[in-house]
Amino acid sequence: MTDDAVPAAGLSGTALPPIRTPRLVIRPLGDDDRDASRAVLDPDDEAAFRRWFTWAVAAPPALAELLQPPFGERAVILAESDELIGLVGLVPSLGPFAQLEGAPAGGPWTLEPGLYWALSRGHRGHGYATEAAAALCRELFTVLNPVRLIAMTEHTNLASQAVMRRLGMRMLENPHPEPAWLQVVGILDSAPGDAR
Repeated sequence: MTDDAVPAAGLSGTALPPIRTPRLVIRPLGDDDRDASRAVLDPDDEAAFRRWFTWAVAAPPALAELLQPPFGERAVILAESDELIGLVGLVPSLGPFAQLEGAPAGGPWTLEPGLYWALSRGHRGHGYATEAAAALCRELFTVLNPVRLIAMTEHTNLASQAVMRRLGMRMLENPHPEPAWLQVVGILDSAPGDAR
């Protein structure tokens, strides 16, 4: 593709700008966010964390340059203190979603745009995950116009399930024991309102 063949929206058509809510700023990760991201994720494998972090910082501009969806995590920042308190993002989710009762029809395994969120322990229970995820969803529905967004979690992760409900997701449970990571799935068909 030549430069003059790039759509009028240019690279900004696939890159997400910083997103602001009354309490938060959701922005791309930068090199200075390594320690705060480590504190949020509390990784067991430091080498894997370093590989992930390098990718998480490099991916958004590279994907925008390639006119690809804005996959990857973004920093969740408290607006009043500029403190990184969590991560939220869009990830490609591949799974046997058709086996879920009430799920959209599809092949045995389908690819869906999936949501991801994580907060540091000291900032959970204040509605930040819902606020960040709702703001990201609104932006994604505006920029990408997806058919739907999904989120997945375990039966025991009641906090994530509560975020899914506050976002207005339809909640589906896997009636089968496998795969173990596909226990509860939330499906969002349109942008949420001002969820908190």
